[in-house]
Amino acid sequence: MAYFDAASSAPLHPVARQALLASFDEGWADPARLYREGRRARVLLDAAREAAAEAVGCRPDELTFTSSGTRAVHTGIAGALAGRRRIGRHLIVSAVEHSSVLHSAELLEAAGGSVTQVAVDRAGLVDPAAYGDALRADTALACLQSANHEVGTEQPVGAVAEVCREAGVPLLVDAAQSLGWGPVDGGWSLLTASAHKWGGPSGVGLLVVRKGARFAAQGPVDERESGRAPGFENIPAIVAAAASLRAVRAEAAEEAARLRELTDRIRARVPRLVSDVEVVGHPGRRLPGVVTFSCLYADGEALLHELDREGFSVSSGSSCTSSTLTPSHVLRAMGVLSEGNVRVSLPSRAAEEDVERFLAVLPRAVTAVREKLGAPVASQVAREEDVLVVDSLGKRCPIPVIELAKVIGDVPVGGLVRVLSDDEAARLDIPAWCEMRGQEYVGAETAEKGTAYVVRRVS
Repeated sequence: MAYFDAASSAPLHPVARQALLASFDEGWADPARLYREGRRARVLLDAAREAAAEAVGCRPDELTFTSSGTRAVHTGIAGALAGRRRIGRHLIVSAVEHSSVLHSAELLEAAGGSVTQVAVDRAGLVDPAAYGDALRADTALACLQSANHEVGTEQPVGAVAEVCREAGVPLLVDAAQSLGWGPVDGGWSLLTASAHKWGGPSGVGLLVVRKGARFAAQGPVDERESGRAPGFENIPAIVAAAASLRAVRAEAAEEAARLRELTDRIRARVPRLVSDVEVVGHPGRRLPGVVTFSCLYADGEALLHELDREGFSVSSGSSCTSSTLTPSHVLRAMGVLSEGNVRVSLPSRAAEEDVERFLAVLPRAVTAVREKLGAPVASQVAREEDVLVVDSLGKRCPIPVIELAKVIGDVPVGGLVRVLSDDEAARLDIPAWCEMRGQEYVGAETAEKGTAYVVRRVS
């Protein structure tokens, strides 16, 4: 079985396993106690904090260990907003942030605060000037991920941090996806990360609050971890997290070059091997091991199952999955095709032969899924004043797009097709199909039921 979902959770690094097992014997006691066992535990905790701080590029007393990356985000945003509550209650986030950031933003809005979402381009990249435009006198905090978790696009953190610094606004960076590859440059004020993303154990997050950043911890205060992460520290897991971070950093340069060559191979060959595919994400500014593409006329969940049967573990941001009926917020913000979406995220030491086998398997997997869908003949097709109407109400992606593709040739060049659909994914996928196929997307109109998407045949 080839595990190609490292962006969700990387396999446990061998160094993490060794450190975890070794520290069980020495790190079980309370590090706040002065007796021998407590002192041993404190030595391990302090050493782990120093190692992690060195990797981040901060002072050890600026770094807090939390119970997860999500907890680090929630704590960091809440504390930064509370620390600057006299300034205001305005938060800036990008449209492609991790859900933990967006959920914190929703909580602020529900409590009467305000949030500005900064848009991204089709490659998933923010414009630093857009952050400058979003800044206000009452802006308390801005947030930006260092690299996107779904498409791998790396963000211009340094430039955004400089814009925020000039305005006196702190920037929180979610570095979960990138910290294993290197430190985050720029004048950020807060940073969060999660150990299981770089091969450490799950259940360990990092929260860094630089000196000078106003911060007021929320909730009941605990004497541990500077009052920012209450509860007894999981010292064996923390030690393993710090040890594995140091280990992956030592391998990062060489491994990044190797994985980048493998993902470049996937990016180049998938469109040649499979018809009607859109490779998404920035072609250059991206994480070494992540490549994402979407396949027209394919069901995302069915495609993942097909690849699983062939021995590959991948993930998807497609709306056609059992967990959601809406497209990924990242793909939606980028305005790219969402149906049949596949994210390949290679772990360290991923084998070249597994990548070659994936490329050999993928075409027949996509073909099998498309054949199972049957590319159905469009039902209830009628002409309405020289406009071809396709009724796809009640049908989920990718059926509306398949039915559009089946009938576009039935109208003359310059003719129109109106696709009736009540599936939210159609709002994203039909325009994406038009761009891929060289047809003109006219726009969306409110229909009696659902929405009518109007397409003009160009060729």
